[in-house]
Formats: sequence, structure tokens, C-alpha cells
Amino acid sequence: MIRKLLSYVQEYKKDTILSPVYVTLESIIEIIIPTLMAFVIDQGIYKKNMNYIWLMGLALTIAAAFSLLTGILAGRSAAIASAGFAKNLRKAMFDHVQTFSFSNIDKFSSSSIITRLNTDVTNVQNAFQMMVRLAFRGPIMIIFALIFSFRIDAKLSFIFLAVIPVLGIGLVLIATRVHPIFVKVFHTYDNMNNIVQENLHGIRVVKSYIREEHEEKKFADISEVIFRDFSRAEKRLAFNMPLMQFCLYISMLLLSWFGAKAIVASGNNAALGLSTGELSSLITYSMQILMSLMMLSMVFVMIIISRASVERITEILEEESDIKNKENPVTIVKDGSITFEDVTFTYNRKSDKPVLNHINLSIASGEVIGIIGGTGSSKSSLVQLIPRLYDAVSGRVTVGGVDVREYDLETLRNQVAMVLQKNVLFSGTIKENLRWGNENATEEELIHACKLAQADGFIREFPKQYDTYIEQGGTNVSGGQRQRLCIARALLKKPKILILDDSTSAVDTKTDSLIRQAFKEEIPDTTKIIIAQRVASVQDTDQIIVLNDGAVDAVGTHEELLQTSAIYREVYESQNKGGVLHE
Repeated sequence: MIRKLLSYVQEYKKDTILSPVYVTLESIIEIIIPTLMAFVIDQGIYKKNMNYIWLMGLALTIAAAFSLLTGILAGRSAAIASAGFAKNLRKAMFDHVQTFSFSNIDKFSSSSIITRLNTDVTNVQNAFQMMVRLAFRGPIMIIFALIFSFRIDAKLSFIFLAVIPVLGIGLVLIATRVHPIFVKVFHTYDNMNNIVQENLHGIRVVKSYIREEHEEKKFADISEVIFRDFSRAEKRLAFNMPLMQFCLYISMLLLSWFGAKAIVASGNNAALGLSTGELSSLITYSMQILMSLMMLSMVFVMIIISRASVERITEILEEESDIKNKENPVTIVKDGSITFEDVTFTYNRKSDKPVLNHINLSIASGEVIGIIGGTGSSKSSLVQLIPRLYDAVSGRVTVGGVDVREYDLETLRNQVAMVLQKNVLFSGTIKENLRWGNENATEEELIHACKLAQADGFIREFPKQYDTYIEQGGTNVSGGQRQRLCIARALLKKPKILILDDSTSAVDTKTDSLIRQAFKEEIPDTTKIIIAQRVASVQDTDQIIVLNDGAVDAVGTHEELLQTSAIYREVYESQNKGGVLHE
């Protein structure tokens, strides 16, 4: 996992390498400074040699300035490297998510993907920054400080070696008990983001039903779960600092005690034992060793936290899309003919009950097909197999006589335009939204598509007309206007197959009729599939498919179905008596 993630350092390799180099130089200088201080005490202060003090004072000033400079450069390089690494990693994840099929996205959920792109990448970024700086600084400081300490007094230096196993065992015990909690916490974050996302998307419903208190309680409950889990983890991590301080103070006490005795025994003569300056150096080295261990423990804690994030990020990066191009895919769609040959489909392959069951249909190119059925009859699932938003579990779907799995995905989807049940507009002008259908569309083509979709009229009423800004999700236009803009956007693709999935439900019957008439006159060669809940929207089509519980109940014209299909007749009669069929 680490090797895979590090491949995203890419153009920031230079800063990633420079940071440890600067840290190494900084550490070496900091190791030399206590030795220089010992010389000042023993050779300068103790012997009252002012010239020596001035000379060593200058050397100390230069060393401190160089240490400061390399420290700044190390921090700068680490910041650039970690931020760049996070940028590349986040982009790689987002780009990879774009290759996912609907089933892949269903597997993770949108809220979980958002958490991984934000919280998890930030955790990994922080850990990476610590690793390229503190994780290098700590071992270097420990190794060199131990070398210099043993050079001064080997016996006293064994005090440092004695505390290292104590710290190591403590850190391992903490890590093994904390990591499972963080894994659970990040999954809870997914649930919290899902609650927030659901609330914001449905805020109008929340307010209209006065359910603010209910939503607040849901959020408070999930926040309480996160609080409890984080508290448990932090309580265990809190043992880290007292353990470090215990080892630090024990080392200082032992060093001061045995060091003072050694100085008294030697008469402050380094040649006979230990001098005051050397004891001062040892104390500084002990501080450096133990502070470096403390740094490593902080890195260790961050790695514990980020380990769960690394696993979650890798899950995204290693997820293979269920829908991919085959080798040498077909790149031309001959026409808009469609067949379903004994097609069975389920969203979850482990499910016992299929969503679509043994579907057999034949649709000629240029035909207008209506699809009608009750709630849960799988109308949307049926049409989503045509552009390969999902793949059939068994059987095959063909377009233009070719199995859809043989096509290049971009080629197929460019020739199949869908206006989905949930119409989505993106933040930007009306022109920018329309050009999702054809980014090179001329002004005349935009206007023509909007006229066919009966959208040009209301657009002209806006002060900025086609340059009117659409808020995210199209919240500043009505449902009917949003539907007509989405239809216009689909028409700009000039597709061989146009699928309208209940996409005129928010417009009045007259506008619905005008849209269908425009389709008949302007795009006669395009196969048109209209899913509707109003019989009036499909009764003039060439064929009407009646779905019931994932199976084809009947196929025929309006007149034929009134005679042969009890479901269709019941829907027709209920609507003509003033009833409404709801999906």
C-alpha cells in the first residue's frame, strides 16, 4: 500500500528528497553544538580564557544560524512535498472514481468517497509530512547523540539504551489497541457525511415537514458516536506522553546523580573521568535523544491514525470498474435498433430475486417506444442497460445489432442520450449546462435544441437569457424548466437513441405534447424511449411496453393493450377517471 501511494509523489520527488537532506544537516549541527558548549565550559569558562570563549561563541553562532536555515528549508520542502503528494493522490482518486460504474459507486456510497477524498487524504498528507521530516530527524539525532554520548562516557550512556525498550514496548501496546478504533471512526465519518448530504439535498422537505429537530437529533447521535470512539482512542494515545516524560525524567535524574558523582571523583578533570562541560553535553544529548524519541512517538501516533486512511484510500485506487472496454472495441454505432435477449439483471449478484427477469424485446431504429408500469417495476433499470450504466447478469443487450459490451464506452454513450428521472444541472450558465451535450455546439444549435424541448420561451424571459447563471442542482429554476433544459442538453448530442426517463412529469400536458410532436418532426430517425406515468405521454407511440415486477407483462399499441393488458387498462381507466398513477 505504501509503495502504491508513494508513486503519487511524482514531480515532488525533488522536495521529498531535499527535506531529509536538510534535516540531516540540521541534525548534525545540533549534535555538534553541545560538544562546542562543553569546550566553552571546560576550556573557556573554567580556565578563564576569554579569547577562547569569543572564538567558540562565534562558532556556536554560526552553527545555530546554519541549523536555523536548514530547519527552515527542511520545513519548506516538507510542506511542498506533502501538499503536492496530497494533490496528486486526491486527483488520482477522483480520476479513478470517474471510471467507476454505477455498481462500484453503489458499493462505496458517495458520502464515503467524499470522506476518503478529504479527511483520509488529509490524514495521509500529515503523516507523509511528518515522515519526510520528523521520521528522518528522530533516528539521525538518536544515532549521532548516542555516538557522541558514548564517546564522552560509555557507562552513563547505557542509561539511554535502557529506556528505549520501555518506550518501544509501550508504543506497540498503544498502537495495537488504537488502530481498530480509528478504522471504526472513519466508517462512522462516512455515515455522518451521508446524513449531512441527505439533509442538505432534502432541506426543502425537512423544512416543509418541520423535521429540523429530528435531523438535529440524527446528527447529534452520530456526532456522539464519533466523540465516544475518538475519546476512547485519545485516552489510549494519552499514555504516550506520560510514558515519554517518565523515561525523560528518570534518565535526567540518573544522569545527574551518577554524573555528579563522577565529576567529584575526577576533580572535574576530563582526563581522569568526567568534567562539568562533558556532563552538560551528556544532559543535552539525553534531552536530544528523548525529544527525538518523543518526535518518533508523535510520528507513530500519526501513522496509527493514517493507517486506517491509507487502507481506505487504497480500496478506492485498487477498485476495478465492473464496466470496461474490451480489446479492439467497436467504434461505430450503425443505427438505433435495440434488442434484449433473455436479459436478467440484479444490482447485487448475491441477490436471489432479480430486478429484471428474462426480458426479451426488439425495438427497430427510429421507433417511438413507451414504457409504463407501477412502482418497482424496474423501468429505469431496463433502460440503464442500454448505455451500459450497468451490465446484464445474463443474456445480452444489443444496439445496432452489436452487443453493448463490444462497443467502446465513449462511442456507445455518445449515441445514447438519457434524461434521467432525477434531472441534474450544474452550477454555471445555461449555455455551459447545455454544452454538456456538445461542447462545440454553436449558438444556433443551442437555441434550436431549446426550441425542440420547449425551453427557449422561458429562457428568453430571463434578463440574461442564455447567460443566466444556474445554481448548483438547478435550484433557481422550476422542476419543469429543469426538465426541459435537460432534454435540450440531451438533444445536442444528436444521438441515435434518446431515453426520457419520466423526464416530462413536471411539465403540463400541452408542453409534453409539443415536445413529443417536435421529436416526431425533427428527429424521426432517432429511436425514442419514453418512460412515463401518464398514459397520455405514451399512447401515440409505436409500441408500449408494460412492465410488472421486473418482467414484460405486455407489448402493443394503445388500442391493443386496452384489450389485452389488465394492468394497462387499469392505469388508463384510473387516470381518465381523475386518478393519478404515482411512481
